[in-house]
Amino acid sequence: MRAAADQDPGTVKGSPGKGWRSSLAWAVPVTLWALFSVPLVVLAILLAVPFMGARRAFWTVGPLFARSLFWLCGTRTAITGWDSLPEPIRTRQEPVIFMSNHESNLDPPVLISAIPIPAVYLAKKEIKWMVPVGWAAMAAGTIFVDRSNRERAIASLHRAAQEIRGGKSVVIFPEGTRTRTGQLGAFKKGGFIMAEDAGVRIVPLATVGGRGMLPPGAKFVRPGQYAMAFGTPVDPRAYPNREALMAEVRRQIAGLRERALELA
Repeated sequence: MRAAADQDPGTVKGSPGKGWRSSLAWAVPVTLWALFSVPLVVLAILLAVPFMGARRAFWTVGPLFARSLFWLCGTRTAITGWDSLPEPIRTRQEPVIFMSNHESNLDPPVLISAIPIPAVYLAKKEIKWMVPVGWAAMAAGTIFVDRSNRERAIASLHRAAQEIRGGKSVVIFPEGTRTRTGQLGAFKKGGFIMAEDAGVRIVPLATVGGRGMLPPGAKFVRPGQYAMAFGTPVDPRAYPNREALMAEVRRQIAGLRERALELA
């Protein structure tokens, strides 16, 4: 038997089974409902804004919708390591950058609904003008970046660092794109530059299960267990250079994948 670290995430215990949620007769209407209900969810968020404020409205309605949709799809979540994080992080007194491996398109919505505190994403500035998704993204507090050229991208990272210093926690996938093999890919430097600029800690995070539930090219979410493991916060100021910082975060995420596999 292969060691847990060598298992393809699609083969773990949370992989698709033969239950009724695995059938096309169920998957097709659920997928259609997900697509057509997005405008309704955005409308609910906008209607709640005058009473709750934009961010509170999104982080009340958005995760609730995501969790209900995942229940319909048969997606179960399991979390380990959160309670071991320092209290200032768990109580939103200290903003951080969560850095996670990236297995599936399922990762962003699951993490939005599963991380116990609000943590936004960085998104291309063009998304801001996509109706109705852009409205929801703005309500969430999404940090928009301009990637049209290198200079503007660097300036956007500096502005993002300012927003993080101002209290926003964010989620970043340092691989930059989904893995095609199930293995951890090479890390890009942008998120680490931003962490150094913002002067905040990085919380390594590993997820397992998303690739089995929504493989590349798949149109329907399969039932399964989505497991995530939080690691020890990493302070960029404690490392002599960026390469050492990246190596430590990568080392933790690789080890956390093994812990997540035990939950899956």
